Amino acid sequence: MDKSELWQKLKVYLSHERINLFDRILSDRTRHFTVAVENLFQSHNASAVMRNCDCFGIQDLHVIANDNLYKLSKNVAMGAEKWVDMHHYHRNLNNTQDCIDKLKSSGFKIVATSPNTEDILLSDYDIRKKTAFFFGTERDGLSTTVLEQADTLLKIPMYGFSESYNISVSAAIVLNDTVNRLKKSKVNWRMTQEEILEKKIDWAVKSIRSGPQLLRQFKDD
Repeated sequence: MDKSELWQKLKVYLSHERINLFDRILSDRTRHFTVAVENLFQSHNASAVMRNCDCFGIQDLHVIANDNLYKLSKNVAMGAEKWVDMHHYHRNLNNTQDCIDKLKSSGFKIVATSPNTEDILLSDYDIRKKTAFFFGTERDGLSTTVLEQADTLLKIPMYGFSESYNISVSAAIVLNDTVNRLKKSKVNWRMTQEEILEKKIDWAVKSIRSGPQLLRQFKDD
């Protein structure tokens, strides 16, 4: 059974409102930008970044866990973990390098956010580039592995005494600026029809009470 047939079978179990919601949200989803977070240790920050990705239409979140496991707070994430694809890097000695290598091989520019650089201001960043935005912790920032291999160091403007933003705030500021500019541009930022179909199937399975069982049944038919 091909994916189109599978979707037709699954959509029978969804309301028209849910199907229309999938169509509307997926029309605004993008893989032109992605987000990577490194070694977060506070679950509310991890959850808030996940929610930011969903709110700004970012389909993929890359999670590097060298010393701290990535833990979600469901009260903060508000279900966003169902709709955003998480890619985990936590099984090897150099998880950060694994993440960088994977993203670079997929054509992403590595952009490190740092309050201590005078390189490129957020408002000057070229949104036409396929970009992975890396965020570190308030306490330690990003590792030297990321900073040394980044294609661009990005500075978020600050005007007060504080030396850094909370990570979820930093992610929201960066995504608000870049996603809004991206959607006003002529860049082909939308997901492909094949990717959209795959997400419809994935989201349908997660929305239907017996979704996983139905999926196995339809694949076996």
